[in-house]
Amino acid sequence: MPAPDQIIATMTRLNLSLALLMGVATHAFAVEGMWQPHQLPAIEADLQRAGIEVDPKELAKLTRYPMNAVISLGFCTASFVSPMGLVVTNHHCAYGSIQFNSTADRNLLRDGFLARTLGEELAGEPTLRVYVTESITEVSDQVMAALNAEQSGNERYAAIDAKEKALVAECEAPGGYRCDVYVFHGGAQYFLVKQMEIRDVRLVYAPAAAIGKFGGDVDNWIWPRHTGDFAFYRAYVGPDGKPADYSQANVPYRPKSHLKLQPAGLKPGDFAMIAGYPGRTNRYRLSAEVADAISWQYPQLIERYGRLLALIDQHTQGRPDAAIKYASSVASLNNGLKNFQGNLDGFARIDAVATKAAEERQILKWAKAHDQAAGVDGFKGLKELLAETRATRDRDLLLQLLGYSGMYASARDLYRLAIEREKPDAERESGYQSRDEPRLQGRLQQVDRRFDPQVDRALMEYVLGELIALPAAQRIAAVDRWVAGDAAEPTPELLSARLDAFYAQTRLTGSEERMKWFKAERKAIEASDDPALVLIQALTPSLLEIERQTQDRQGRETRYRPEWMATRIAFAAAQGKQIYADANSSLRVTFGNVQGYSPSDAVSYEAFTDLNGILEKHTGTDPFDATAKQLEAIRAGEFGPYAVDGTVPVNFVADLDITGGNSGSPILNARAELVGLAFDMSYESIASGWLFNPALTRAIGVDLRYMLWVMDAVDGAHHLLEEMGVKPAFQ
Repeated sequence: MPAPDQIIATMTRLNLSLALLMGVATHAFAVEGMWQPHQLPAIEADLQRAGIEVDPKELAKLTRYPMNAVISLGFCTASFVSPMGLVVTNHHCAYGSIQFNSTADRNLLRDGFLARTLGEELAGEPTLRVYVTESITEVSDQVMAALNAEQSGNERYAAIDAKEKALVAECEAPGGYRCDVYVFHGGAQYFLVKQMEIRDVRLVYAPAAAIGKFGGDVDNWIWPRHTGDFAFYRAYVGPDGKPADYSQANVPYRPKSHLKLQPAGLKPGDFAMIAGYPGRTNRYRLSAEVADAISWQYPQLIERYGRLLALIDQHTQGRPDAAIKYASSVASLNNGLKNFQGNLDGFARIDAVATKAAEERQILKWAKAHDQAAGVDGFKGLKELLAETRATRDRDLLLQLLGYSGMYASARDLYRLAIEREKPDAERESGYQSRDEPRLQGRLQQVDRRFDPQVDRALMEYVLGELIALPAAQRIAAVDRWVAGDAAEPTPELLSARLDAFYAQTRLTGSEERMKWFKAERKAIEASDDPALVLIQALTPSLLEIERQTQDRQGRETRYRPEWMATRIAFAAAQGKQIYADANSSLRVTFGNVQGYSPSDAVSYEAFTDLNGILEKHTGTDPFDATAKQLEAIRAGEFGPYAVDGTVPVNFVADLDITGGNSGSPILNARAELVGLAFDMSYESIASGWLFNPALTRAIGVDLRYMLWVMDAVDGAHHLLEEMGVKPAFQ
């Protein structure tokens, strides 16, 4: 007889499946929803009403055009656009590789880069990968079979983890693949995603920062925009056509298909669709979780990120080499800051907590009237878990921020890897298995390009200083002991002295030293007197205990969240509302139409910007410093076949439902042809990750016509245009 937990799990899946079927059979607003490809045929009527001209059943086929041309970089989306493995994505998605190849004497971030031949293409940063999705298979039954009612949180976490690792190992056995189990609806469904992993990815072309980052952090998340946020990579494989490590003998990968470019672009009202890998949304979170985000999470992140940025700026002033090394971190931190503030502003605009709380009251009332006791219990359990996380949240955030120190992160990875290598591979912690070692090695190899001792020391001093200043209940005794030594209490003065010795004596600043320890056994590391390795040894027992506590909560969440989600989904279906899962970095499709919006009273934005806006914004000073060649071409009216009404469209907005991770996603027209790249959301859209607002949510894309014009008239990338099937107009 099945255990009670298995019965509940089976009922949850049945309720979920029924709700999903009911939900997709009813009316769906085209602008909302991040749909899994297999769901698209069920919402064909909505796609057709929006204007699609291709068969949605074709979009559900992962190995057919266009889905097999849409790829992931692991943090952004990209697409194949030629039979020679040419890949297009956003400039900001390629920023890490551009920075990795830049120096003060050869500043590709500022000046841009164009490889005229295959031989001139530059290796991307060592952890860069291209992932080509080949299959998505539901494995819910296999995962659920490992669970029972008697399991503690840690036992439940371990059971799910073991089953996922077994599924992944079997999937990756042929070699050349990266497989992962993705969680949907809080743990009510699990899907195994199989992706070809291409490990040799090279930088081909990136416009100058004055184009690729025009407007910089001032315009970030803001509409109207005039940013040429695009860049190109190329994927390489071994001579046998299989994924291989970087080698001069490798050859361009030949994808099964590549996106067709449509230089005619779009116009207001046209159908638009995005296929990509959105990172994370929180639309089914509790009102209490929204309240915590408003009162603690975002204010804390704003304060902490602001402090990190100030320290980086202070310690890179007048030091261009150091500034380049931290350019990618600065861009990421600034982007985060604006996102956090945008969420707070958005929450205030829509009264998110009250809206969520009212919705919960409706669901709970409905659940009690429709035999949904498990959902009520799940709701209560989630609130209890939330209360637990509040007790240590300040400490936990600071431990995350400690990872901004290259020395701390390197020592942490080296020692943890040595610990995990003593176990059978299936029992090693995720992130430290054999499959993860190439990425760990790549991270360690590139530290030199992203590390400066002066900056690193300042970041570490700030975070450790905050840790020793926490209330007693959140303090980490091992940190206090490391700082204070024989003294009774840690102080800022003791911390400063400790860090002086730390950075004077550690040898992990050298790549050869890090690679030596990468290959070392645990006992060798524990015998080292390197202060970075001594520190991490002192902290690791505490870090492992914190990890165990976190996993216990996560294990319990996999009981409560699916119960609550099944009830939520059943309620939504009963109301005739659409059903889709929160974003989780898996392949999704969103669709809608090109249209402007009104962000406030008496303010109305059109759907397109053009080259005239670049002239209007240009000041000659960063970040509004268009290149001389670009200004010359605009003023001369050299627009060629890319012109529309005497200018060239630059950016546009559409009511497409996207989030972080969608950066670089192809924007497709009604015939699934490439017409642009998604690179941002409007500022008013940011809070839609928690609560969707159809009137204000807009995705911002760079128009293909602008991309082609820059490549043709400004940068002379004629060979790339020809490779993509576009005849240059300015040779």
